[in-house]
Amino acid sequence: MIRIGVIVGSTRPGRKADAVARWVQDIAAKRGDATAEVVDLRDYDLPHLDEMVPPSMAPSRQPKVRRWAATVAGFDAFVFVTPEYNHSIPGALKDAIDYLYQEWHNKSAGLVSYGVYGGTRAAEHLRLVLAQVEVADVRSQVALSLHTDFVNFTSFRPAAHQEQAVGAMLDQIVAWGGALRGLRQR
Repeated sequence: MIRIGVIVGSTRPGRKADAVARWVQDIAAKRGDATAEVVDLRDYDLPHLDEMVPPSMAPSRQPKVRRWAATVAGFDAFVFVTPEYNHSIPGALKDAIDYLYQEWHNKSAGLVSYGVYGGTRAAEHLRLVLAQVEVADVRSQVALSLHTDFVNFTSFRPAAHQEQAVGAMLDQIVAWGGALRGLRQR
């Protein structure tokens, strides 16, 4: 069974990422090949990246970061839920990724983005960041439009076809997460 962490990639007040993450978790719960747990960056209160050396050279000594590292290390795969802020991902998500290195290695990831144009520019930026920490992102992604998947840009009401998009993404995450298991166990 693949363990999937559904990461809430925004810490802003009034964010929508937490509702989207719970929706993804509910869809994943209907499957028999994976478990999914929502991982909210707000619960970790990570500071802005302030390490003296990069995590590829030495793990952090900060208790908050060590707790974050233990959480990430416990998953086989991830779904990153990210809004698009100025054509990119939120700074809190970038810092959360940058604080770790080996904990990310050889895991699969899917992307669920949202914004005026589906958050696709944020998703493409996130793919570049994940590649550097050796996360295998899958091709299928979910792009939620503030125009069609949210009522008045506030209440999350995904169009019916979006659940199929999540299912296709999860199929790939589970397949890749299983395929990479041997590399993770080395």
